[in-house]
Amino acid sequence: MNSIPLILLSVLVAYAIGNISPSIMLAKARGIDIKKEGSGNAGTTNALRVMGKKAGVITLVVDVLKGTCAVLLGGLIGGYTAQMLCVVAVFCGHVWPALYRFKGGKGVATAFGALMGLNPLLGLSALAIVLIGVLVSKRMSVGSILGALCFPALAYFLEPDFIIPGSILALIIIIKHRANIGRLFRGEEPVMSIFERNKKNGSDKASGK
Repeated sequence: MNSIPLILLSVLVAYAIGNISPSIMLAKARGIDIKKEGSGNAGTTNALRVMGKKAGVITLVVDVLKGTCAVLLGGLIGGYTAQMLCVVAVFCGHVWPALYRFKGGKGVATAFGALMGLNPLLGLSALAIVLIGVLVSKRMSVGSILGALCFPALAYFLEPDFIIPGSILALIIIIKHRANIGRLFRGEEPVMSIFERNKKNGSDKASGK
């Protein structure tokens, strides 16, 4: 086989891996349709909100690992070009999974995992920006949007060949967060449940409960 069939094969495999949705499967096992609960998003934040901390952690870990595995496998099958394309493919498989009628999550965790498979420094740099946004705002959406906005600059310095596909991914992430952006402007975007619990615990201690 020449390189083009191998690259196509790796992209198809990466897209298929992206279809694995731990939040949908965990919710289904509990008799819940995650796409009809909370924000309706099949990702970590909604899994945490609807099913609790354990489900949120499992969803996060699986979504990250599937991104990393898909990109590393793509590199083994088709080389560097395949690796870059597999970042996009596994991300698209998560956001638009054929297995679930093309209704998936927003792709942030999977994108991070995929970037770790392509360039760990790029992935960790993007993660640092996301975490800063989350810790300052106490909202995952703010961290995700901030990370997406900064990503083209990170790619320019750390992985120049990936700047175009990376910028496309960043744009998709921002578009997928358009409802969050609207709520942020209206002051209606909820704080992450983990921060709400910490705030409540602090209030209880202060009142002597």
